[in-house]
Amino acid sequence: MLKKIIPIALVALVAAIGGYFYAQYNPPKPPVQVQAPLPPKPVTRQVLETPQTPLPALAESDGFILDGLAALVGDKSLMAYFIPKRIIRNIVVTIDNLPAGKLSLRMMPVREAPGRFITGGGENHLTISPANAARYTPYVKIAEAIDTKKLVEFYVCAYPLFQQAYEELGYPNKYFNDRLLAVIDHLLAAPDIQEPVQLIRPKVFYEYANPDFEARSIGQRILMRIGSKNEAIIKAKLRDIRQELVLHLRGQKVEGVK
Repeated sequence: MLKKIIPIALVALVAAIGGYFYAQYNPPKPPVQVQAPLPPKPVTRQVLETPQTPLPALAESDGFILDGLAALVGDKSLMAYFIPKRIIRNIVVTIDNLPAGKLSLRMMPVREAPGRFITGGGENHLTISPANAARYTPYVKIAEAIDTKKLVEFYVCAYPLFQQAYEELGYPNKYFNDRLLAVIDHLLAAPDIQEPVQLIRPKVFYEYANPDFEARSIGQRILMRIGSKNEAIIKAKLRDIRQELVLHLRGQKVEGVK
């Protein structure tokens, strides 16, 4: 963030008002040479290079996005896990909220994991059951099936739609790709869990027994819930996505950006 410029003119005005009275009792001193503040340097911002490709309107983009995802996933049965309505808007909202404390299930781009959360160890020694990881297998298969390079190319092609959805979410002067990279970094900072993961149940819902785990964002808590093997696979995919995204960035100097 650019430093605020010291209001030198105001300081000079105050000094001038008291200067006459000060001079009656003190000999004049050599004037102090005040150096003018340097102009702020332009900020280099990493901007996504997007091709000029004809795109549907955001409100009519569900078919376009689903067709693109189907081509990337390859396995049609896995497409049943996507919710085929408002998919770009829901992706943008979900990504934006992953570093927060909770997610809105009605705005998720994919369906909730089937079955109930599985615990083990009994009431006095609650843990996440190893069997719980199987609930997330279809989502991990989707991540493994998608070619990262082609996924990022498709995202870059469709990027203006993601940017529009982000602006409509209430960020007219911000860049969705900046948020995406920040969220990826946030998720990669989730602890690498070691099973068994201890739980407590103070009321209705389960919580992590480790207060550090429980205090983390919903995105990091999800990663810690799906099992260490699944977490490692998802993190590896996130690293690949980030690396591919960086290849599509170019530096752009922007004057006056904080």
